[in-house]
Amino acid sequence: MHVHDTLIVGAGFSGLGTAIKLRQAGVDDIVIVERGQRVGGTWRDNTYPGVACDIPSLLYSFSFVRNPSWSRAYPTGAEICDHIEDMADQHGLTPLIRFDTEVTGLTFDDQSGAWTVTTKRRKQFRARTVVLASGPLADHRFPEIRGIDSYRGHKIHSASWDHDYDFTGKRVAVIGTGASAVQIVPELVKTAAFVKVFQRTPGWVLPRLDLPMPAAVQALFAKVPATQEITRQALYWGHEASAAALVWNTPMSGLVARLGKAHLRQQVKDPWMRRQLTPDFTPGCKRMLISSDYYPALQRDNCKLIDWPIATLSPAGIRTSDGVEHHLDAIVFATGYDVHLSGPPFPVAGLGGRSLQQEWADHAEAYKSASAHGYPNLFFMTGPNSGPGHNSLLVYVEGQIAYAVDAITTILNRNLRYLDVRADVQQRHNAQIQRRLTKTTWMSGCHSWYLTADGFNASMYPGFATQYRRQMQFRAEDYTAVA
Repeated sequence: MHVHDTLIVGAGFSGLGTAIKLRQAGVDDIVIVERGQRVGGTWRDNTYPGVACDIPSLLYSFSFVRNPSWSRAYPTGAEICDHIEDMADQHGLTPLIRFDTEVTGLTFDDQSGAWTVTTKRRKQFRARTVVLASGPLADHRFPEIRGIDSYRGHKIHSASWDHDYDFTGKRVAVIGTGASAVQIVPELVKTAAFVKVFQRTPGWVLPRLDLPMPAAVQALFAKVPATQEITRQALYWGHEASAAALVWNTPMSGLVARLGKAHLRQQVKDPWMRRQLTPDFTPGCKRMLISSDYYPALQRDNCKLIDWPIATLSPAGIRTSDGVEHHLDAIVFATGYDVHLSGPPFPVAGLGGRSLQQEWADHAEAYKSASAHGYPNLFFMTGPNSGPGHNSLLVYVEGQIAYAVDAITTILNRNLRYLDVRADVQQRHNAQIQRRLTKTTWMSGCHSWYLTADGFNASMYPGFATQYRRQMQFRAEDYTAVA
């Protein structure tokens, strides 16, 4: 069986970006395995009404893949998908991709220094190096709510939208008030007879300053690329400054809270509803929500906010803890993803058969979020402690791509059997990360998907994006090299 130089799992932003940079570094024997039938990752899978990014379009793209033609300040999901498909076409990546190929396991062979990749269709691949670019938000499931299997109406998860279901004239519930829900609710109230929004915890909502991108600006970006780069840098540094309010609890956090409350006061006139929608945690502790039409949607005549806890689902709908049964035709679960805080959703066997799932079952940790001791020649995109709370994820991913490319070219150019990050180096790095995390807003007491059940933060990076990028320098001395 042919042994590829590199195998990449996933054909979303990070997988395609890695392939582009590997080719530019002279690595051509690349295969990309993708479980879907198109590129796009989470942006291909999420097609719910109103789906869009809450990072400006000029910042939600790689610096090495220009797109002067963004139509709006904040891109829709469909436009992001188009951009990812254009990226694959422009860089000739499609021939490298094996679509409809879902990975079911990775096994490292100590003797040959190669990874064997098994797939659902029983086809195997072998590669000297592997990049896991499947993303933390790739999978979803219905939440574990009492009585969920008894409900006889229509169930829809926000991450797997049913476009065949007609909401016209229907009584609909939306469970959840996070980033997806604040985009879905304003769309549902336009067609459904009645929408009930079930809120567990209110979030901080800031206005979304979304405007069409004038044709003249698009033309300028196309003719003078430097103008687009200057605008991108201005947006980057603006978001960097917001870390002082969102990553740490500072006087700036209080300013964000005042802005959020001012937005709430301006859009919601009823004092009781304002009280229902006022968060009791520090801004940044949970993901910030960006919307200018969520609050108005909640006040429509055909919409009602319910903050009584859900006791159970019943055959007819939802029963809340105040004893009220809400009869419903459909329930939309905007309850987030099955976030892989304990590694990818398939077994990974490293040196000596050690199991990544077992080692990460309690607390996932990697070196610089990119590689883990005992799993040589394996590199993570959006690995442990690489999440941003204030800036574009793709800025962080660019650092991860640069790191993986440097490591992979070192392995190939020096003809090494493998590179394995040293245990002491990884341990020191993570001890420092966890110390720094104790001072962040994410650890200030709220419950969020950033944390494991016991409160361990394996998700977020405790600092500026600039600091993260600076740390992503590959150093061969941090690794054990085996020829």
